[in-house]
Amino acid sequence: MTEIQAHLFAMQDEGYRTFQCRLMPTVDAETVIGVRTPQLRKYAKTIANSSVTKPFLQALPHRYYEENNLHAFLIEEIKEFDTCVEALNTFLPYVDNWATCDSMNPKILGKHKPELLAVIENWLSSPDTYTVRFGIKLLMTWFLDADFLPEYLQKVAAVNFEEYYIKMMISWYFATALAKQYKATLPYLKEHRLSPWIHAKTIQKATESYRLTKEQKLYLKTL
Repeated sequence: MTEIQAHLFAMQDEGYRTFQCRLMPTVDAETVIGVRTPQLRKYAKTIANSSVTKPFLQALPHRYYEENNLHAFLIEEIKEFDTCVEALNTFLPYVDNWATCDSMNPKILGKHKPELLAVIENWLSSPDTYTVRFGIKLLMTWFLDADFLPEYLQKVAAVNFEEYYIKMMISWYFATALAKQYKATLPYLKEHRLSPWIHAKTIQKATESYRLTKEQKLYLKTL
């Protein structure tokens, strides 16, 4: 752990640290070192198969924000689906901010979509904010294109949390769904199936998107 922390501090950028802290009001500034994401991803690749990886992944909770991100990027390097899911199940309860949650995208998950759906189902029912947010993010990442089914919209709409960072992810999901699956998603706005806050935020995000037409945006604003 000392070796990894020393390496992280060697990559510190104070200006970037200040910038990061402004974006993450829920994260204690004392836990932010200030390492740029490309550098952190590169470092993760260099140690992914080394002797320090296993003890680092077991050393939860971590002290620093960058240690959590490094943990996330090391999980991305896992090449086996079951091993990756096991690592995620161990790590997700310790994720405490939107940035760590949203930056984590193991590619192996997208190669096992049928199995992944069952895992997402469990994550959506978790009591942990960022486990739920991560589950919604994966539905948005992997299941709004060729593998889309209308029932996935209902799964997200059924998530009932007043937590701000979950409501924001639900809004982002439905705004993206409007861009990719407009006809299937529109009834959720027309029939007011979402909470008023999520309804309004979804329309705001959708009308800010370059992926919807001018006519679609004008209509959404009437809702």
